[in-house]
Amino acid sequence: MTLEHYRSAFTTVPFARYFLNSFILAASGVLCNLFFGSLSGYAFAKLNFRLNKPLFKVLLAAMVIPGIVTMIPSFYVLMHFPLIGGNDISGAGGHGFLNSFWGIILPGASGSFAVFFMRQFFLTLPSDMMEMARIEGCGEFRIFWNIYLPLTKPALATLGIFTFQAGWNSFLWPMIILNDPEKATIQMGLQAFSYNHQTDFGPMMAGALIATLPILVLFLMLQKYFVQGIAFSGTKG
Repeated sequence: MTLEHYRSAFTTVPFARYFLNSFILAASGVLCNLFFGSLSGYAFAKLNFRLNKPLFKVLLAAMVIPGIVTMIPSFYVLMHFPLIGGNDISGAGGHGFLNSFWGIILPGASGSFAVFFMRQFFLTLPSDMMEMARIEGCGEFRIFWNIYLPLTKPALATLGIFTFQAGWNSFLWPMIILNDPEKATIQMGLQAFSYNHQTDFGPMMAGALIATLPILVLFLMLQKYFVQGIAFSGTKG
């Protein structure tokens, strides 16, 4: 038994830096998806507007499109975003959101699954509270923020686990967007142990084990809410 491989994992490459980068990206993705996903889910579940059902059908159709199909269009949009990263008003001349954390965060800030998942949970909540709050003069956002959102803790915990896991394990998209070694993620860092057609399996396996710890700890902390969220989110369509 030896801990030498764990020491090598942190000394061979800046593994602690990769760990921090992955945590920042995963946590930012969780916050964005929880807010925008719950806000959109509330609108689809509780607000009656003209294009509610057609837009929701478009959302469901978007969920079946593989992420690999949208990578090239997303890359083009991020690269040619106007007035960002040296670009002019037409989106030319610079690099846009490439090689920045925003290039990772923005495309997944409000995922289709997050909106669908939160919409299903909001449908299980009664609408009587909303009607009473409107009679009392509450605005729509206040009804959402102060009344309904606190009731969605199980769904938020479940969605948070799913989103954090997806962001933490992401490899291909960060590898495409980020070319600065200082901004590499932990999954990209594990690749650094393979070089010159050889693989240093000891530090790689140690790093892989360390990479699983945040997701395991998060699940153990939110296990109760996770089970409740899975039980309630699909009970009403």
